[in-house]
Amino acid sequence: QAMEREIVAAFGKGEPGEIMSSAFKLKVTREDIHTLKNLRWLNDEVINFYMNLLVERNKKEGYPTVHAFSTFFYPKLISGGYKAVKRWTRGVDLFKQDLIFVPIHLRVHWALVVIDVRKTTITYFDSMGQKGDKICETVFRYLQEESREKRSLELTFSEWTLHSMESHEIPQQLNGSDCGVFMCKYADYISRDKPINFTQNHMPYFRKKMVWEIIHQQLL
Repeated sequence: QAMEREIVAAFGKGEPGEIMSSAFKLKVTREDIHTLKNLRWLNDEVINFYMNLLVERNKKEGYPTVHAFSTFFYPKLISGGYKAVKRWTRGVDLFKQDLIFVPIHLRVHWALVVIDVRKTTITYFDSMGQKGDKICETVFRYLQEESREKRSLELTFSEWTLHSMESHEIPQQLNGSDCGVFMCKYADYISRDKPINFTQNHMPYFRKKMVWEIIHQQLL
């Protein structure tokens, strides 16, 4: 009940610019939190903050190590090529991570690319069942460049599996507004090596839970 009260208060009236949570060099305002209200589209701030919470949690013993790119990474890679994002991994060895998340924003839709370094796979998760083969190829080319640049090693295409999840393989959204939450929860379940078994019905609960998690800067 105390949690419920906090969530109601966060969704309540107040200064839109009021900072509700600040960590990872990111700030989440009341206005950002309001994108977690039912049937609203999540914005970059909420998604980036949540991805950072996943990375933090997975530093604990017993979890796979995770690196999550910002939502601004992929557009930058598309517009400027490898050179434009080369410095994004300063101080990070991608090839020492177990999992790498690349949030993808397709104009009005969120999807997720997951690089599993352990299994040498690049997988596209889309809650509307769209194909992301081209996106997976772009991400693989980025990895190739990164490998050349940072460790002078060639990645062989034939050793990697690129795959777009089919709509029957993962939970799908049944409305036009929950793609961001689906994407965050795909990442959450994958980062715990858990089967992705939630449904559209979980969305209102997930949204509220994310409000609490962002404000308290910890995952439940």
